[in-house]
Amino acid sequence: MTSEGWNNLFVRERLIRFSHCDLAGIVFYPQYFVLFNDLVEDWFAEALGVGFPELHMVRGIGMPVVRVECEFVAPSRVGDRVDMALSVTHVGNASVGLTITCRCQGVDRLRAKLTIVSLMLAQTKSMPLPEDIRESISAFRGNLS
Repeated sequence: MTSEGWNNLFVRERLIRFSHCDLAGIVFYPQYFVLFNDLVEDWFAEALGVGFPELHMVRGIGMPVVRVECEFVAPSRVGDRVDMALSVTHVGNASVGLTITCRCQGVDRLRAKLTIVSLMLAQTKSMPLPEDIRESISAFRGNLS
């Protein structure tokens, strides 16, 4: 699903569930981090063509988040259907910069900047992005408006 003005971004609709919320019925902020991870995992599987099971268990590569910056603009509440959009802002040797925007009915709820890093899981050491992943990310970035 895409929101108006969000063409060519990786966008997924998410239902805000009771399990995401605190007693006031609004998203408890750490739950957004779970939603970020879900979105990045979906992006790898659907847009980049390599799912986390293959990446982690077969290839021994992780893509952990090493930096997050968030701006909480407005609360999301249980029952809301939000659109979460991911865009690529930077592709480095081992890192990828991402921006995630969460909207509901055209209104921003959250804006975040993430940095993920390619990691050899066995050594827990950063490594250059695998070429196939770099090409997929670069191609995706090239389609951004």
